[in-house]
Amino acid sequence: MDVIKLAIHGAAGRMGKRLVALSTSDLAFQLVAAIEHAKHPDLGRDAGALAGVAEAAVPLTSSLDFAADAVIDFSLPGSAIALVRSCVTYKRPLVLATTGMSEEQKAEIRAAGQQIPIVWAPSMSMAVNLTMKLASIAGRTLKDAPGGADVEILERHHRYKEDAPSGTALKFGELIAEAMELTKHQHGREGQTGQRPHNEIGYHAIRIGDNPGEHTIIFGLLGETIELTVRASNRDCYALGALQAAKFIANQAPGLYSMYDVLGLD
Repeated sequence: MDVIKLAIHGAAGRMGKRLVALSTSDLAFQLVAAIEHAKHPDLGRDAGALAGVAEAAVPLTSSLDFAADAVIDFSLPGSAIALVRSCVTYKRPLVLATTGMSEEQKAEIRAAGQQIPIVWAPSMSMAVNLTMKLASIAGRTLKDAPGGADVEILERHHRYKEDAPSGTALKFGELIAEAMELTKHQHGREGQTGQRPHNEIGYHAIRIGDNPGEHTIIFGLLGETIELTVRASNRDCYALGALQAAKFIANQAPGLYSMYDVLGLD
């Protein structure tokens, strides 16, 4: 396979730096662009040096004018949508990991997927996506459990995360709701809430310290409980998953793909 020319959008962020570091040590990739917003104080500096590894001879830039076989985005919704539009214009395959999109932005991504190949997932972690598969299986199995099954989703992330619940928690909820035909999504509880509805999924978001990500899915039955928990100990799991997605998307036809496609879980 030819070396994949890789661009990283959000390259000076926490995730972007890990992507730079890991991609420059992977012989499958050639880093060709490291992109940040136009007012970033480190524009012009070498992306490798910023990431704490050897210089990559790739300066941090705000320009979206570059040639690449695959683009990885870990940024903010507004910046990510600008990148999506650029990728459509120049026909660049995209790995989109930014969360917190509005419904309008999601619709634009779906439309873009008709013109370019996009891996779009709330989490790039292999363990998270495998746990999603297990949660779907559990949901289907427990759908008609005697006495019913209550579903609660707890997620923990670092203090800097800007959206809540996490995109990953919402994806867990979407998959379980589909499997169990649940219709109500409850974000936290307070006061005299009354008896818990049977058709509800509860979400609880915790923001604490530097936690890189933790999700627990609880299926509560009468007399027993099932818990699925997946934890990240550092951000490399997300970066490595995104790089795996970039290898996958570089040679795909236009369409929307998930990490299930990348990992062969469908």
